[in-house]
Amino acid sequence: MTIRKLSVIAAAVFSALIFNSCEKENSSGQTDLKIKMTDNPFDATEVNVDIREINVKMNDSTSNWVTLNTTSAVYNLLDFQNGIDTVLAQGMVPTGTLKEIRFVLGDDNSIMIDNVLYPLTIPSGSESGLKLKLNKNLNATADSLLIDFDAALSVIKTGNGEYKLKPVLKIK
Repeated sequence: MTIRKLSVIAAAVFSALIFNSCEKENSSGQTDLKIKMTDNPFDATEVNVDIREINVKMNDSTSNWVTLNTTSAVYNLLDFQNGIDTVLAQGMVPTGTLKEIRFVLGDDNSIMIDNVLYPLTIPSGSESGLKLKLNKNLNATADSLLIDFDAALSVIKTGNGEYKLKPVLKIK
């Protein structure tokens, strides 16, 4: 297994976004937004990411972030491959254009290679969070977003043998 493969998988899980919903009239001006995660196949045994909180920013005119009800946990990205996904967060947001998603990450991130667990450093993950910019008009009543995080493209082995996560995210 190579670091390049690790990077591809890490990027795929946070990268692919799929929006699904029902078309209904909405008089409340709110959209029920659900954020899910999946991953592409990868050769590492584990790529663990500590997700603490997910926030979204709606429309250009507001600087306010909406915190979604997040299932805070350490997720092994490799558990979500080949059509398997999981709901990370859900909550009501103002109907409109989704501009940005912020993943606030904890410090319990790791990667297992050849049965050895290594720390996985995520620059700014627990401080400013991992931010994903987009420009998606949400459906009026409900919308769902599938994020494919490509671990194989996102995990980088440094010259001193440490592993860093620089997420590659795809929106589908």
